[in-house]
Amino acid sequence: MTDLPSHAAYRIEDLAQLSRTSVRTVRAYQDKGLLPRPERRGRANLYSDAHLTRLRQIADLLARGYTLASIKELLDAWDTGRGLAGVLGLVTEAEGPWSDEEPARLSRAELAARFGGTADEAAVTEAVALGVLEPVAGDPDAFLVPSPQELSVAVELHRAGVPLSAIADHLRELRVQVEHIASRFLEFTTEHVFARYIDDPDRRTDAKAAEAAALVRRLRPLAQQTVDAELARAMRLFATREVRRQLGAEEPPESRDDTRSVPLPADTIRAVRALVGPDDTAGFIALAAEREVRARHLDAMAAHHRPVNDLDETP
Repeated sequence: MTDLPSHAAYRIEDLAQLSRTSVRTVRAYQDKGLLPRPERRGRANLYSDAHLTRLRQIADLLARGYTLASIKELLDAWDTGRGLAGVLGLVTEAEGPWSDEEPARLSRAELAARFGGTADEAAVTEAVALGVLEPVAGDPDAFLVPSPQELSVAVELHRAGVPLSAIADHLRELRVQVEHIASRFLEFTTEHVFARYIDDPDRRTDAKAAEAAALVRRLRPLAQQTVDAELARAMRLFATREVRRQLGAEEPPESRDDTRSVPLPADTIRAVRALVGPDDTAGFIALAAEREVRARHLDAMAAHHRPVNDLDETP
């Protein structure tokens, strides 16, 4: 294809062909505000290289998995002076790997060998549903393992005698808690770090977006380091208590704590996930528990301050 002139003018049919889309799609993008209106020259509507560039940017973002609504927000950011390059750099950084772990590929036979040599199709289906395994297109006997460490944990638990169904249920419950932690960490960093970039229009430039992207790179390891440290502390605390309990030893008074984690049934987690979606499951459960606590507190206060003449008479 020959180089296009810098100020080319295209009919809508030519624009659609050059951008490898359809006339109908071009018009739909215009109606949704994703694409600027063409220039009217006489009876013809003409499009420029800017329209062609915009269509290619939309196609690239769709290929990355963005919805049209989120693409419009990014393009609006560009149009208001933030710079699409900077915004996309920040988005790409946030979407980048949050772990140094490299995915691995396993054959179905290798997978079965790790779990005792017997294929368990129900467990494989469950693992695919959880994202622990990903099918490889065109190869029904191969799987991609996004997190080999997570699979190794499952292997060791199974060797220790834990049923695969129990491991899957435990992972679901664990994810609810971890997603809640991740959500809170992002809320915390957004409030105290990224709000400066988000809330201040004067900072919405390519340079500031690059600065925010650099902050994401710096903050990535902090979340895992914090969770690792707190998990180690909690495991040491609870493991000591459990060993003492199993041996019948009395727990030191200073180490006693009435706080206990409450595991939720897998059916409850699945029901909430179906109701509000996986992204809001942890927050929904936390808010529901908080609402129940507040409701009971209000009921107790109302009962305590109920007027005497409203109380049930005692025969």
